[in-house]
Amino acid sequence: MMSSEQSEVTRDMSAPGDLNPNTAAGRSPAEWTLPPVRSFTIIENEWLTLTDGTRLAARLWIPAGADTVAAPVVLEYIPYRKRDGTRALDNHTGARLAQHGIAFARVDIRGSGESEGLLQGEYTRQEHEDALEVIAWLATRPWANGCVGMRGISWGGFTTLQVAAMAPPQLKAIMPVCFTDNQFTDDAHYLGGALCNANYYWGTMFQTVMTAPPDPQIVGERWRQMWLSRLQAAPPILSQWTSHQRYDAHWQAGSVAVDYSRIKCAVYAVGGLTDHFVNVNARLMANLTVPRKCLIGPWAHNYPDDGDPGPGLDWVHEEVRWWEHWLRGVATGIMDEPMFRVYLCEKTPIEVYPRPVPGRWVAEDVWPSPRITSQVLYLNRSGLAGAPETPCELEYKADGIVGLQRGEPDAFFFPVDLPQEQSLDDAKSLTFDSAPLESDVDVVGTPLLQVRVSADVPVAKLAVRLNEVTSEGKSWLVSSGVLNLTHRRSHEAPELLRPGEFYDVQIPLFFTAKRLRCGNRIRIALSESFWPLLWPSPQPATLRIMAGATTLTLPVRPPQFPEAEFLIPLLPEQPGAQHPPTAAGVLAVTDGSADSGAGCVREKLWALTPLTVPDIGTQLTAGWTRATLSINEQDPNSCVWKGGYMFRVERGSWDASVHGTFEVTSTAATFHVKEAIEAREASRTVFERSWSHAIKRDHM
Repeated sequence: MMSSEQSEVTRDMSAPGDLNPNTAAGRSPAEWTLPPVRSFTIIENEWLTLTDGTRLAARLWIPAGADTVAAPVVLEYIPYRKRDGTRALDNHTGARLAQHGIAFARVDIRGSGESEGLLQGEYTRQEHEDALEVIAWLATRPWANGCVGMRGISWGGFTTLQVAAMAPPQLKAIMPVCFTDNQFTDDAHYLGGALCNANYYWGTMFQTVMTAPPDPQIVGERWRQMWLSRLQAAPPILSQWTSHQRYDAHWQAGSVAVDYSRIKCAVYAVGGLTDHFVNVNARLMANLTVPRKCLIGPWAHNYPDDGDPGPGLDWVHEEVRWWEHWLRGVATGIMDEPMFRVYLCEKTPIEVYPRPVPGRWVAEDVWPSPRITSQVLYLNRSGLAGAPETPCELEYKADGIVGLQRGEPDAFFFPVDLPQEQSLDDAKSLTFDSAPLESDVDVVGTPLLQVRVSADVPVAKLAVRLNEVTSEGKSWLVSSGVLNLTHRRSHEAPELLRPGEFYDVQIPLFFTAKRLRCGNRIRIALSESFWPLLWPSPQPATLRIMAGATTLTLPVRPPQFPEAEFLIPLLPEQPGAQHPPTAAGVLAVTDGSADSGAGCVREKLWALTPLTVPDIGTQLTAGWTRATLSINEQDPNSCVWKGGYMFRVERGSWDASVHGTFEVTSTAATFHVKEAIEAREASRTVFERSWSHAIKRDHM
């Protein structure tokens, strides 16, 4: 019901479709400045009652003066506990937006934080339908101008894009960060049709998100019953995800890539070159038809103002300019600038970390850009070259462990999770080197390997790494890609390989922006293994590559022409400030010899340091517990992945924790997935459950 005070508010509705900011006369981008700083009010918790009676918990930042001149509002809608889990980040975001006249709402989705109901999966239909009610509720607040935006990173980016595909009329623009449009090909679960270890890291963390308790200071004495209800309703999420080994309806439901035309509002996509989700930005620019922009920095899974690896950006300038344009109808000039901006790196992050990556910002008016040309190199017996040699078969016996230098897909813990120097993996791969480059080559886009390949087994992978090799012999990762060869035609309907038969397949690599320097060499390294990033194939494979008939296509950008001015202020250099190399955790890697059968054991151990949330007095301890990844060479079904995640809140007599664990093993035909949760009040176990499932391998 509308508040009686709402009739007294002067509502500023000059925003799309009341006013098209693209046609509004006004200032150029260089003339626009941030609105003056003002005070704001924080509402710690406000209940939002949905039509089914469920109440969601919202935290609000409302600019001063919104009671007379209504404000636009930006929503962040995620399950990560507004009360304590994301409080510091929410305070940062809310203050930076509200001080410039834009209201901010942080809402916990159903069944998370203090919100009622149950959370039983990621990106569900229920979550999206609730979001429509949240947006409508925000648009009719007495202090709101009726125009809503959405922002968010990771889960928040996914949900932002998925809710936009439902086209709520009040949603005028979105800003998703580090996200994807395809849950099967680009999320934590599968990569190139192969099973990712991140499926289990993320899934175990998600178990604790689903089952963590609400705060008694918000919900009162019923907190314990709400907590037990969440624990009792928790599904065996790891087994559920492992059961969907192809791009079926389960993954398509969370993938806007099935129909880009459903998105009707303006989109500003933000990503990082070191992030697992980097491919989505170029895809969206190519496939959307709405007003759109994208920016890709050198960082990993971060917001631009938390950019690591650096340089980071003073992002409030750009973000407020976006929201002022689309939610208030102010001619900020933001849509007069290039559609596509990316940071062109001179070096890889690990070469310089913790210093910022050297490079420069480059821009394209449209994407795909007509200025990007294709340079084709042939994988010949003698190496990479611009012309083919007589085709010949090269045999590669996949009996080694390759991938230890690749790094983790989301690179949360630096510098150990960044791709390392690649020579150790190169030595166990089939490699093709170019002659020294005669000039710099700027690669901007998605490299593509077109390979003629056969295998002696019905299920096999092919992993490719694009490296830059210096004159000193150092090999640095530029990009990589992988394909489960049974998915060569389709992720929806995989097909077994016929042993010995050659297939022509395409393997797109991760989007990259890298200057390959004069005098260095380009290297392609091929392997079947990509461990521990991916689960091994069921049998050892011998691959045959048709040299001379296999090509690498590089998207090359001309190096010399005037660049559009980059107007977003840079942050002062603070190398490694976000992820101190020794504070985030410890990574130990032990390699045994193949002769002893010891293979490899990789252990990761994090320092779980309690953090006190200052303004509410809660002590929060959250993070991964010891993870052990092991495998014996020449025995892919010796692979074991196991680990856990712990979440604990303490304040006075309130002491509640959840610990989730997993273990994955396999035979040639079956995955065996064990998962468990244990909940405690102080030292007393109040709930525990474990699951064990045998899941048929489906072309995996």
